[in-house]
Amino acid sequence: MTYQPKSDFLRVMIERGFLADCTDYQGLDEALSEGIVPGYIGFDATATSLHVGSLMQIMTLRWLQKTGHKPITLMGGGTTKVGDPSFRADERPLLTPEQIDANIAGIKKVFATYISYDDSPTGALMLNNAEWLDDLNYLDFLRDIGRHFSVNRMLSFESVKSRLDREQSLSFLEFNYMILQAYDFLELNRRYGCRVQFGGSDQWGNIVNGIDLTRRVLDHEIYGMTTPLLTKSDGTKMGKTASGATWLDGDLLSPYEFWQFWRNMPDADVSRFLKLYTELPLDECDRLGALGGSEINEAKIVLANEVTALLHGAEAAAAAEATAREVFEQGGIGEDLPTLALTAAEIGEGISVVQLITRSGLAKSGKEAKRLIADNGARLNDAPLTDAGLMIAAADLAEPIKLSAGRKRHALVTLSD
Repeated sequence: MTYQPKSDFLRVMIERGFLADCTDYQGLDEALSEGIVPGYIGFDATATSLHVGSLMQIMTLRWLQKTGHKPITLMGGGTTKVGDPSFRADERPLLTPEQIDANIAGIKKVFATYISYDDSPTGALMLNNAEWLDDLNYLDFLRDIGRHFSVNRMLSFESVKSRLDREQSLSFLEFNYMILQAYDFLELNRRYGCRVQFGGSDQWGNIVNGIDLTRRVLDHEIYGMTTPLLTKSDGTKMGKTASGATWLDGDLLSPYEFWQFWRNMPDADVSRFLKLYTELPLDECDRLGALGGSEINEAKIVLANEVTALLHGAEAAAAAEATAREVFEQGGIGEDLPTLALTAAEIGEGISVVQLITRSGLAKSGKEAKRLIADNGARLNDAPLTDAGLMIAAADLAEPIKLSAGRKRHALVTLSD
């Protein structure tokens, strides 16, 4: 990227590694330099929370606001009823309106920790595309909007082409998704003056569609910018772990587990992720990322603390670090570890340690738990666990017990009243 931007926002995007592509670098840069630019990202409400895979998009909107512009978080109350087919092998399950509303309520909690929603000129807006999609007249929509789309061109987009090339079904419902997303940009521009859409690079085709439609219908100049689709250096997806998604909602994933996700990043990712997911100065990100040997572990702790503090607050980050140091350096129990609380009735005459490993989330199945034990990867109160047939009685839980899978994943099992 050789373009030298004038605007603070575009400079941050380039220097910190957010920018994959832009429909018009100079045009967007000039707009950002001339005044407040509203920009949006759409999030379909397919779960009660977003996970770490969405954090780059959230940080994009945070930087947009920090550099003097207006973020718009668009909840897909309407488009979630269709489902984005982009790069999926099958159709998304359809959700009820009640499920969608519940998911939107959960997602809203996450955004409030990163972005300020207020009445100031740069105060963020939380919108729902059901506002304009739910009451569309189908025939009017086909006549006024559908006529601007070429099926030949829609079939050429990679997100659609990849499904068809694999001879996997693409329903008419899903095929409509890109038209609806394009219509979102048109309506956001018409109603709220939105001038730029952000999204992952897999959304490029949808973003370009919205720009073309808005230019045709309103003759307004608007822009699109994409961020790279990130994987960790070990090839795994951001936001995915062996135990499931890394949620941004503290009720679904504890601050300690969130902290651990970042503490356990591969060495090669530290500098890059410090730039993307924290607000530390660039030279400090480079310095920390260049540390070698055991010192890189302290850089990972800085990464974990900074990212956790942005989401859960500085106190939660400090508590997570204290728990980690107690568990790893002092061999302690650590009160903030993920906890499985069992009643005496649940335990009955005894519960197998394999069940405890599975129910605490350290293994996905009994078979995986047994293999963990057989491979000498399981520990009970920091001692090697070798007997897959071991039974735990209620009396054994007079004090909490700590289960470990490898060196980095731990959980407590306690007896509840």
